[in-house]
Amino acid sequence: MLNRRDATLLLAAAAVPGLAWAQGAAAPTFFYASTGPDLTLYHLDVAQAVLNRKSAVILPANIQYAWPHPSKKYLYVASSNVTVSGSLAVKPGTKHYVTTFAVNAADGTLTPTGPALQLNSRPIYISVDEAGHYLFAAYNNPSNVSVHRIGANGLPGDAIRQRHKLDVGIFAHQVRASHAAVILVTRGNDATPTTPEDPGAIKLFRFQDGQLTNLQSVAPGRGLGFGPRHLDFHPRLPFVYVSMERERQLQVFERNPDGALTPEPVFTRDLLKDSRGHKPGQVSGPIHVSADGRFVYVANRNSATADIAGKSVSTGGENNIAVFAIDAKSGEPTLIQHADIPAFDVRTFTIDSTGQLLITASTEPMLVHQGTGLATVSASLGLFRIARDGKLAFARKLDIDTRTGNQIWSGTLTMG
Repeated sequence: MLNRRDATLLLAAAAVPGLAWAQGAAAPTFFYASTGPDLTLYHLDVAQAVLNRKSAVILPANIQYAWPHPSKKYLYVASSNVTVSGSLAVKPGTKHYVTTFAVNAADGTLTPTGPALQLNSRPIYISVDEAGHYLFAAYNNPSNVSVHRIGANGLPGDAIRQRHKLDVGIFAHQVRASHAAVILVTRGNDATPTTPEDPGAIKLFRFQDGQLTNLQSVAPGRGLGFGPRHLDFHPRLPFVYVSMERERQLQVFERNPDGALTPEPVFTRDLLKDSRGHKPGQVSGPIHVSADGRFVYVANRNSATADIAGKSVSTGGENNIAVFAIDAKSGEPTLIQHADIPAFDVRTFTIDSTGQLLITASTEPMLVHQGTGLATVSASLGLFRIARDGKLAFARKLDIDTRTGNQIWSGTLTMG
């Protein structure tokens, strides 16, 4: 969290986003995962691929996302009482917050440092600039972005009034600051039997002294058939890697010296094992580029169900991590693996600072067909070892009780 790459990669959901860290060491690594309003702390044993549960804090509403301060002294957690069914928000809610916690460097415990900052709508994603001066929040409905100055005490203040009318697209899903630019990823929405498709776009803003100004809107095909969810940056090359939720694709855009992106992707890759035969409800999820820039990981997720004798039962689909090797010169991604996840709807995953473990978090349990009856696949945390060639090997899973709410966010923090 000390520079752009650290702030980008230190915690993810999924990245969120964002996570990277210094190689090495014996510094303690803490893993946090949410279930509804509860944020649970685990100590991570990287060598043994084991999570040891330690404690939990309770937020004022269901956790949406979290992001650390570059100093590693604070963790910011967004929450909302939005009603979610599966991965879809079905009621907007009336209570929305960002809570600031002080992080104990010795054991990772969290202590609130002041009153929660109240927001006007659901903060679906939050992040902090590389200098630690500003917190950004993205809102999906209505689509919007806000900027909050962080005080010397680590607390973010009220939203800074923006002097310019901003192009914030439809259904913002992620906001990231990089250099002197801010990027808002807006997913759009698929068409329904009664409504046309809402176009998606990647919105770029110049940023100075708390003020945003429109820089660019990237929307191939006028945004139709373009549904970006999350993006991540290459640590050295001028490329941005984008998870296309609605298209089940990985798209790569090149970054120009002024911060603008190429208007069309320079590379496009399918994410599924069988892109032609995907099941209903199949989407892509979070994305993370490895700290060394050699690999990019994207989640495929499906939580679609059908009613069988009054019970909601999975209709199948792919739940896995698609692994791509990145060419060191061209930035081109090449698919090398689909690592299956023994759970459904992985909405968040993270990579530890040493680059040895990837941890997935599924949102909720799922009923599945088993023989002539039904069985429950629990919500879980899945631990995968990362080999030198970037491929994943399943190590173990930890079943999670999600009766208090879905697992929406998880991330790691190394105090070295």
